[in-house]
Amino acid sequence: MSLYLITNGAFPAAAAPVPVTTGTAIKTLLQLKPFNIARIVEWGISFDGFAAAAPIKCELLETGTVNATVTAAADADIVKMSGLDQAVASVAGLTLATSGTGYTASAEGAVTASRLFDVQFVAPTNQYVKQFPLGREPVLVIGNICRIRVTAAAAVNAYCYVVLDI
Repeated sequence: MSLYLITNGAFPAAAAPVPVTTGTAIKTLLQLKPFNIARIVEWGISFDGFAAAAPIKCELLETGTVNATVTAAADADIVKMSGLDQAVASVAGLTLATSGTGYTASAEGAVTASRLFDVQFVAPTNQYVKQFPLGREPVLVIGNICRIRVTAAAAVNAYCYVVLDI
């Protein structure tokens, strides 16, 4: 298995990554759909708020087969963390599509059941990083959807990411 880093945006080239607004309704910032065994090694989120305000609800969860409609990630957007010789993410284990792996949801889908891996209140001026202990990482169900979702009282910009072992 190999490590891959995926963020809530296209791979940055000449400019910094573009942060995504949280809005004030529930919003999926990043979505993953594995077609192979995938373990979440780490995830994180940060916000660019400049004043103390109500904390933002942040969730890392699996939503069964219910997907958000996202901007599809491309292989070039997903960083190979453990070597250039490993397969691109679309070959190694992620379905890259508007109903699969991607970022910045335009529609949420009607989630009726979920498996929650982590949930936090994070101040809009702060960040959060969770690295799971070895051997205790959440294992995603093949074909199910994993998301980082937020609900904010006031919109701020966010970066988020997941490191996967596929």
